[in-house]
Amino acid sequence: MPTDNAAAWDKYSAAYQAAARLSTDVAHYGPDIATESELRLLGHLRGKRVLELGCGGAQCSIAFAKQGAHAIGVDASGKQLGFARRLCEREDVKVELHHGDLADLAFLRADSIDLVFSAEAFGFVDDLNRVFRHVHRVLRRGAPFVFSLPHPAWHLVDTHDEAGPLLVRRSYFDRSAIDHEIDGIAFTDHHHTVGDIFAGLTRTNFRVDTVLEPEPLTDGPRSPLWHDAFRLLPRTLVVRARKEGT
Repeated sequence: MPTDNAAAWDKYSAAYQAAARLSTDVAHYGPDIATESELRLLGHLRGKRVLELGCGGAQCSIAFAKQGAHAIGVDASGKQLGFARRLCEREDVKVELHHGDLADLAFLRADSIDLVFSAEAFGFVDDLNRVFRHVHRVLRRGAPFVFSLPHPAWHLVDTHDEAGPLLVRRSYFDRSAIDHEIDGIAFTDHHHTVGDIFAGLTRTNFRVDTVLEPEPLTDGPRSPLWHDAFRLLPRTLVVRARKEGT
């Protein structure tokens, strides 16, 4: 039976935030890859209503607020949102935070959001098409939907044995849940192929204009999630789509 990822994040939040130490000055897309300052997918945010799904500690939302956006963050973990509130106070920044499922956007009016952003959260979501439908409803026509998630190729290999060879352990077409542990805490990942993601966006009336598979950074400190396999396989998939229709 799949793990309750929200409960898992409640248990893991303190250790994760202590180790990750994410910047509140720029949006991040994933471990050990370029940030928004290099990728430049979001555009100017001053005066815009920006929704972050799976905001966690709200570091990206705080960065958006610092750029003059009305930032709104949603997360399923109460502990993560507790950290986010404390961080907003420390940074003296206002972010509107909501506790709930990433597709539970009933608190937002249709066509009221200028940008939807999500970093590394969708890998924990089983029904990604449901999220796409609700994002489409709240976005203004032509507005961008920018997100990253674990690259589907990353799910294929066994990365637990650092010293051994990198072995393919799973079919790319196997969409069953992936149960794993981080520091003894059980999580469930959900495998979405590139084709699944593209088809889901297209059916929901989004037009994809950017797909990135960022290479790892070659200098600077490594994140706690660094693995040498990052040099061989894309760790993160980044997508930008725009709402079409109504």
